[in-house]
Amino acid sequence: MRWSHGRGRTGKCPGYPLIPVLVPRRLAHRGKGCRVAVEICLLHTIGAQVDGREVDLGHLRQRQVLAALLVDANRPVSVERLIDRLWGECPPQRAATTLYSYVSRLRRVIEELGVSISRHPNGYVCEVDPRTVDLHRFRDLVARARSAGDETCAARLLTEALRLWPSDAPTEPDTPWFNALRDTLEGERLGAELDLNDLLLRQGRESELLAPLRLRAQAHSLDERIAAQLMLALHRQGRTPQALEIYRGIRRLLESELGLAPGPSLQQLHQDILVGAPNLDADRPAGPLGHPTAGSGSGDSADGSPAAPAARPFPVPRQLPPPPPVFTGRGRAMAELDRLLEPPSCRGGTVAIACIGGSGGIGKTCLALHWAHQRLDRFPDGQLYLNLRGFEPSGSPTTAASALRELLDSLGAPEGSVPTGLNAQVGLYRSLIQGRRILVILDNARDAEQVMPLLPGSPTCVVIVTSRHQLAGLVTAHGARLLTLGPLSAADAASLLTRRLGRKRVREEPAAAAGLLQLCGGLPLAISIIAARAAAHPTFPLQVLIRDLHGAGGTLDTLDAGDDSADLRAVFASSYGALSEPAQRLFPLLGLHAGPDIGLEAAAALAGSEPRQVSRALTELVRSHLVTAHRPGRYTMHDLLSAYAAELAASDPTSRRAFERLVDHYLHTAHAADRLLSPHGEPIPLTPSLPGAAPVQPADHRAALAWFSSERAVLTSLVEHALHAELHAQTWQLASVLTTFLGRRGLWDDLTTTQYAGLEAANALADREYQARVHRELGNTCCETSQFDAAHAHLKQALALYQALGDVVGEAHTHLNVGWLWERRGDQHRALEHDLLALDRFDAADHETGRARALNAAGWDHAQLGKYEEAADFCRQALALQQHLGDRRGEANTWDSLGYALQHLGDHRQAADCFLRSLHLNEELGHQYNQAEALEHLGDTHEAGGDTAAAREAWQRAADLLHAIGHNDTDLDRLRAKLQRPS
Repeated sequence: MRWSHGRGRTGKCPGYPLIPVLVPRRLAHRGKGCRVAVEICLLHTIGAQVDGREVDLGHLRQRQVLAALLVDANRPVSVERLIDRLWGECPPQRAATTLYSYVSRLRRVIEELGVSISRHPNGYVCEVDPRTVDLHRFRDLVARARSAGDETCAARLLTEALRLWPSDAPTEPDTPWFNALRDTLEGERLGAELDLNDLLLRQGRESELLAPLRLRAQAHSLDERIAAQLMLALHRQGRTPQALEIYRGIRRLLESELGLAPGPSLQQLHQDILVGAPNLDADRPAGPLGHPTAGSGSGDSADGSPAAPAARPFPVPRQLPPPPPVFTGRGRAMAELDRLLEPPSCRGGTVAIACIGGSGGIGKTCLALHWAHQRLDRFPDGQLYLNLRGFEPSGSPTTAASALRELLDSLGAPEGSVPTGLNAQVGLYRSLIQGRRILVILDNARDAEQVMPLLPGSPTCVVIVTSRHQLAGLVTAHGARLLTLGPLSAADAASLLTRRLGRKRVREEPAAAAGLLQLCGGLPLAISIIAARAAAHPTFPLQVLIRDLHGAGGTLDTLDAGDDSADLRAVFASSYGALSEPAQRLFPLLGLHAGPDIGLEAAAALAGSEPRQVSRALTELVRSHLVTAHRPGRYTMHDLLSAYAAELAASDPTSRRAFERLVDHYLHTAHAADRLLSPHGEPIPLTPSLPGAAPVQPADHRAALAWFSSERAVLTSLVEHALHAELHAQTWQLASVLTTFLGRRGLWDDLTTTQYAGLEAANALADREYQARVHRELGNTCCETSQFDAAHAHLKQALALYQALGDVVGEAHTHLNVGWLWERRGDQHRALEHDLLALDRFDAADHETGRARALNAAGWDHAQLGKYEEAADFCRQALALQQHLGDRRGEANTWDSLGYALQHLGDHRQAADCFLRSLHLNEELGHQYNQAEALEHLGDTHEAGGDTAAAREAWQRAADLLHAIGHNDTDLDRLRAKLQRPS
């Protein structure tokens, strides 16, 4: 294989009431067709019973295999996903082999349960009656309760569902996947409990709920639905002061920890309790059944039928930003969006799409998020959110390819599994989302072309697109509903301001309030910012605020929101002028940031201050509605505010130094992370970072991957920004330290864009060493994406530059790259020629890592040319070096090359051992394509040795892997042809 670029214990379930399900089973010792009571438990310890007798499912890991299959009952689960569920990031060396032995033993054990495990092209399928599994019975009961028209029946079903849960905590040991599953199930359990609470409150049974609600409120201190139920129960029991104290407590917590106000429903309940509203009496609605809570699980299907009892696939993305804390008006638009929930048959079986259009600051995103959070129960399989950055002044719109990668990552596409072509990526995305009830929000779209590849094909999905432009193409081609938002009506604008400021303050100064509304021009963004400014100074007369606004005004030019009646610069300037000094210093600097959002450490680098101080300034900006904390530790700004911040920064002479600190922060952190991902790669020299840049050192390989994943969009944008700022050395260096991560993830568009920016910077510096390295990297990228002529041109330039520089190691690496190119083009003789040239150069430079790679490449070339003895000799030399160096990735490739040579020499036993070594190393490293290649070679060896059953098993595993990672090319066709051979 040539080196390519990217390439507990058993026992009765405690606390369970046994609700036996009679399952017909043909058991020899019981007689034909007898019926037995089967109970399979997943909600606590993993166990099973037949007619009250415990079934020994084996040791803990074996039981966990059964659980990992039963969660996706009657659906295929891939081998890779099973391994991840069982062992997470640290599988054993022979994880796949171990898994197969568990499955084999389980098949014998579970036969008497009426359960079977069968092979499937996409993995394993556990076939079972869902009614026998407590998890699926729980979900079925909850779904039936939520669709029941009778509240007594719904309460009975929810009570029955909750009885399936044990009273004590789950006892199964931790693994990442089981922990995530446990959190999800706890969320579903909580959702069912709160649904039942709503029903009991409607029946006037609040006395039964006080004690459990107090415990729930302590455990979920930020949950507004629990707080509302407790407040209502206390109020009805004559404890109104305590109910009001609950409200004050959660309001303080929300403001201090999230910078948010309580939601509109909780605020309305507070107002109703204050005035003793009659709607709080029993037998009145206390909130909708199935009110969305985190992880609340089920709901109706897209066509209005009850949710199926089968488990949802994992992961379930929950990407929606928080809903707007105060929302007013837009009744017609909300009703129009509700039409997206009509059964697919009413819209011809097509995906439901709505395009919300309107000027900047008009409230498009707020409407989409408000509606989405009100309808979460209709999308139990998740919600995807993408800011397409169509109008942000600080960066280019997100490309369709980059957006697709984010969506695929969110849907659980494994690392290294995404095909290179845009059309293939679209196909994989639509396959992953097919049949799932998912909401997709595509925010701030530039045009229809940006959106088209991101549309799912499944009619079970709903898509909401927001844009300042009229996306007529989506209406014409996909039947999208078009909603165009205008400014809020005078009444709705006044209502929004009143809810923000309070009735008393508005009534005391009606003329001033009307003046503020006139300045805002009906734009919700402007109203929210002005209200936040006024709320920060509750004793200031509103008339003073108007005077400040008039004094801070200016022309609209780049801050044009599309409505000349709204003087946004005056609104922004007034709020900015009211900030504390640290927040005033930080706000303009945030306009220099390149990406869609910023973390605390990067913000601290911008400010050149300690993170603790910057955190306080960010909290103040969030409370002033100038910045949004859209997820924990990450901050973003409306594009109009970003433009205003950038204007302020442009007039500040210290901004240049701040931007250089930011670049240094990302560059040095990315360099440290890259060294963890590629310890045997060629490092680049960096100058020390500027004071205050405070780069981060990731703890390990996993932390490095996580950091790159969270900062990818920022880093790729920052390369372009650094180039435009003429920070040429940093531009080239940033592009260079991104290559390992972007290549490993198959992010070829990002890799190409950043490398061309790096080449432009290297050319500006007239630095031939930089130019050579970038040309070599671009040659690799073009080779991986089958742009062979471009790859040849770049590698030719790299070779000429390295030869002129006398850089023997660089020249050797480039010859290896040229060898890989010629192999891709089908000329193995020329590939060998360049690999031997590389080996000669590495020998001359005494470069051991490169020498080992070249030895393996030459060994593979000899094997492809039928010179198997020479191939084995080259590979054994490479292995000795790689094992000495600890180069596990290189070793994985060389074991495969050696196995290939030995197979053709007739030593099938040794060849199989080599392929298994390569397979296990690639499993550890997560290189799935290389796993498939080793499995195919292993199958070939088994066939040559006469073991056709083992050969077919290996080929099937290889085909499953290639199918799972989206490879539908000649590799998969070749494997299918092998599998179709007669046994």
